Amino acid sequence: MRHKLFVGVFVAALMLCVAPLRAQMLDAFKQQLAKPAASAATLFGQARVTVTEHGDAARIVSEVSRAEHKLHVEGHRVCIFSDNGPNAREEAFAAKELFETTYPGIKVYAVYSPPPYFRVTIGNCLTREEAIILMNKVLPTFPKAYLMSERLSLSDFLD
Repeated sequence: MRHKLFVGVFVAALMLCVAPLRAQMLDAFKQQLAKPAASAATLFGQARVTVTEHGDAARIVSEVSRAEHKLHVEGHRVCIFSDNGPNAREEAFAAKELFETTYPGIKVYAVYSPPPYFRVTIGNCLTREEAIILMNKVLPTFPKAYLMSERLSLSDFLD
């Protein structure tokens, strides 16, 4: 099951990497490839690359780029701060800063939602088990941490 999910995420991530390439960018890229490089010309004579676009490649890239915003997966994050009190904003940013210095390398998100409600969540976990492991790691610093189900964008996994 995890293998299939990983393969699905990998394919979707690969599609996200291709998505930003628009038709104009593809044409410019193909033209750049067709020009001989100066260093290659001195080493090998006239070096040239021929670019052949097969089938509906440009159309598929265009469709993927339009569908880019639809690529989401159900996942989990750990909430380390949640409040709507008068000092909630300052406390949320303090919690975020404390987390970033204590646990570098783990994604952290500060979110505001009306009415004035501030939340700081961490991680991009595909499984509940991953989120539980992450939560247990941060409980000494954030004893009120709890799990949240969340719809995650596949771009969250690319950085």
